[in-house]
Amino acid sequence: MSSTYTGLAAGSLKRAVYSNFRGVDFSGGEVDNSRSPDALNMWKNYAHLGKLIETRPKISQQEVFDGDVFGQFFYEENRVKHLIVHSGVKLYDYNLETQTQTIIKASGMKPARSVGFVFNNILYIKDGLGYYQYDGVTLSEVVGYIPNIAIHNMISGKTEMVQEANLLTDWVKEQYIPDGTKKDFYLSQKEIDNGLEVWDITNVNPVQITTGFTVDSVNGIVTFDEAPAESYQATIEFKYKKTSDGRETADKCKLACVFDNRVFMSGNENHPNLLIWTGLNNPTYIANTSYTALGNDIANVKALVPGNNALWSFKEPSHSNTTIFYSVPYEVYDAKLDQTIKTYSTSHSSISTGCKYSGINFNDDIVFLSEQGLEGISSNITTEQVIAHRSSLVDAKMLKSSGEPVLIEWMGYLLICFGNKIFLADSRQKVGNNDHMEYEWFYWETGENNIESAIVIDNVLYLGTSEGKILKLEQGEYGLVDSYWCTKQDDLGYPQLLKTTNKKGFKINVENLFENYNTDIKIETRLDNNDFEELATLINTKGYVVTKIKKKKWTTLQLKFSSTIPFGIYEATLEAYIGSYVKRS
Repeated sequence: MSSTYTGLAAGSLKRAVYSNFRGVDFSGGEVDNSRSPDALNMWKNYAHLGKLIETRPKISQQEVFDGDVFGQFFYEENRVKHLIVHSGVKLYDYNLETQTQTIIKASGMKPARSVGFVFNNILYIKDGLGYYQYDGVTLSEVVGYIPNIAIHNMISGKTEMVQEANLLTDWVKEQYIPDGTKKDFYLSQKEIDNGLEVWDITNVNPVQITTGFTVDSVNGIVTFDEAPAESYQATIEFKYKKTSDGRETADKCKLACVFDNRVFMSGNENHPNLLIWTGLNNPTYIANTSYTALGNDIANVKALVPGNNALWSFKEPSHSNTTIFYSVPYEVYDAKLDQTIKTYSTSHSSISTGCKYSGINFNDDIVFLSEQGLEGISSNITTEQVIAHRSSLVDAKMLKSSGEPVLIEWMGYLLICFGNKIFLADSRQKVGNNDHMEYEWFYWETGENNIESAIVIDNVLYLGTSEGKILKLEQGEYGLVDSYWCTKQDDLGYPQLLKTTNKKGFKINVENLFENYNTDIKIETRLDNNDFEELATLINTKGYVVTKIKKKKWTTLQLKFSSTIPFGIYEATLEAYIGSYVKRS
């Protein structure tokens, strides 16, 4: 025996210390003393400096709505905080101060997940069916900015192209500098709709002209009874429309985000590889040239993620192996408009791994969910991109989860919510895995509540569910919840030898987190592959405790600490005597 285990004598006392807890390890391999192969509703609360692992905050019910909570959006008006809630086919204004609901759209919302953003104190919402704006009083479909597409100088015969048409409206404007003789004014477009408007824009306040002209809509000509007076500035303006399907191109986009002071949109199933963007600081203007194609295939875009001075577009897996694109701003001369404009150079990366679900910028780590788990972009846009895996410790469990996940950052954690399961990546704790960095993880469950949306307001996490509820989690708020932490199945480094615990007991350092209740921590042990057996229950205990334990002739031993009352663990120490070899049958 001594030749096999150097320095080991029969009856030697071995000690295992479980401390400096880092997270879970569901990989099924060798587990470190600092991790748990099985834990539920535990985490590191860094308000306690991360010195212990503890029960998660309570999940309380904030409000109930009629249908699935597909989207939640924050809007503040006169210092009053509002939660704008997309539930079923309705849209609500929920006042967080008075906790009252007001229906702001009674029907017509698409029963699917929606996105939203605030721009210039206006909330914009997209549900893949419409594009809405809300100012705290009125909800309406976005009214597209009407661009001035041209200025015609009838004296010189030259035309200056000013702006492109707007996908969000069929209306455009054209301005004219009359020469005092011409009566026929030619539009840039033919076959326009009825309803053209004529305006005198000589002064600051335009005046509409309603008589003294005729309109040839087919040929796009406006003819005045008398030629307008000669001028050296634009004095005549026509406003007209020509029906197109541009609005549908934008409305059916399911994805939207703000980047470079513009709104970028994608996810239109009829145009799956299309990325479009709005004008500078103007979410109501999408020039009909402000778009780019993300590859040549029909794979859908699953996520738009701003970060590292670029906009990242993640597409689902495809045979083309061009699944990740990045767009960066640059200026280019537009000969048609005779001016320099900003556009977005889009390139595809060398990464062929597709995005199955979604992505997010997690503390400047650009990550997305693939069929293999959470992936991260490990280099910047100026070098060749490669991905590095981030979720090896939880993939065995996370990849079995079903449904469309929700990703949200809260209190330094990335929460990946699959139905009633939440996997938490810890930004403060990282682990090296060969040549790349991965996260430490924790795992929660929400009972019968399946998560459809999430938002963080003032460090409070609000979870919308498919059961029509909005749930609230706030750091430091405790309540009754099932939680437990298991140590690894420990052979103390000697898998071929039997052990016997030190009958003097083992030591545990625990914390009482719920002052209104006595701590009730159940301690269980499992020998080898047998069932757990209760060893002791600690009542109203904090600090170091020594508990008697008498277990003989075991190969591996596992400890489990559980309670329905919030508790924390700093460390546990187990001692055992080494015995003889395990008998083989």
